Amino acid sequence: MYGHGAQPPTRTSGTVIFLRVLIAAVGILSCGMLACLPLCRVAMLRGKARDWVMAAVSLPLSIACLAAVGELPEDDLWSDIALCGLLLLAAYSTVYFLVVDITQHRAAPPAGPTPSQATAYAPPSYPAPAPPQPGYGYPPAQPYAVTHSTPVPPAPYNPVPPPPQPPHPAPARIDQVRAELDELSDYLRKHEDGR
Repeated sequence: MYGHGAQPPTRTSGTVIFLRVLIAAVGILSCGMLACLPLCRVAMLRGKARDWVMAAVSLPLSIACLAAVGELPEDDLWSDIALCGLLLLAAYSTVYFLVVDITQHRAAPPAGPTPSQATAYAPPSYPAPAPPQPGYGYPPAQPYAVTHSTPVPPAPYNPVPPPPQPPHPAPARIDQVRAELDELSDYLRKHEDGR
């Protein structure tokens, strides 16, 4: 997925802690109904058959305990035993997940390059930032790139003159507005004189 020799992105410590708290809280806050989720995460981390069996057994066990709590009367002893079993399953799955996740995270090797990758490491070349746009009448700045190769001569500058602009029809419009205002003022004068 990440190509040949590429490492998947590493998680920051904040992300690891957030996921750890979230997965641990799911088992506790659901009162054991979702106790299989922390155990499934342990099985994915370690990949051992024993962890997969524990995750697979925890789901029907939590469903059976929840069904017993819901079907039996409140004052029945088996209802209390089923509720205690559900809460113990939640506590066990959460504690087991935290212990395994913390030990796995501490035992993980540092995220630096391996010795074979360190010897073959070459600094990457990054594209240069875009130059600022030129002002009016100035030629554009030639782009430059930061590379470890030989420089390429810049292309010759061929200025293109701007196309001629058509004459503005603004004076004709101003004259028309001025004439209309004169007519309006004449009309108003005549109208006031008639009063």
